[in-house]
Amino acid sequence: MADAHSEAALNMAMKAGSKTEKKARKAMEKQGLEPFPGITRVTMRRARGGIFSINNPEVFKSSTSDTYIVFGEAKNDDAASRAQMEALQQMAMQAPQQQQPAASASAPTPAAAPATDSNEDDEPVDATGVSEDDINMVMKQANVSRSKAVKALKENDNDLVEAIMNLM
Repeated sequence: MADAHSEAALNMAMKAGSKTEKKARKAMEKQGLEPFPGITRVTMRRARGGIFSINNPEVFKSSTSDTYIVFGEAKNDDAASRAQMEALQQMAMQAPQQQQPAASASAPTPAAAPATDSNEDDEPVDATGVSEDDINMVMKQANVSRSKAVKALKENDNDLVEAIMNLM
């Protein structure tokens, strides 16, 4: 048993980069913290909305309580925006597939559609309260004019996903 304990300590010491980290690991061993294997990602949320994630962390658990100590490189991670971007990418992948059958069905009237788009582009658009990046994203993803993008964002309270979905 002592050999297994010293082998685990040796493995931890080899993984530890700095002298301070080695000291911290040794102090944790003395406190009765044991390695907790099988964790691939740890996500922590701060009170102000900040989210940090640690990929491939080294996790230790206290044997007496539900206390965990995590070693690894913490990165600022905004899960909400990441999920939103993934949804936009999925919609962008699905949109060309849906537009191909629709394009063949509406082939006789493609000249009328660009005329309405150009008329809307000539009108000045009040984009107050709407982010320029959001407008560009909606224009790009939904393949619409600036005025349609602004209108959709305002109707959906600046929700990118809803605005794009309503335009599709």
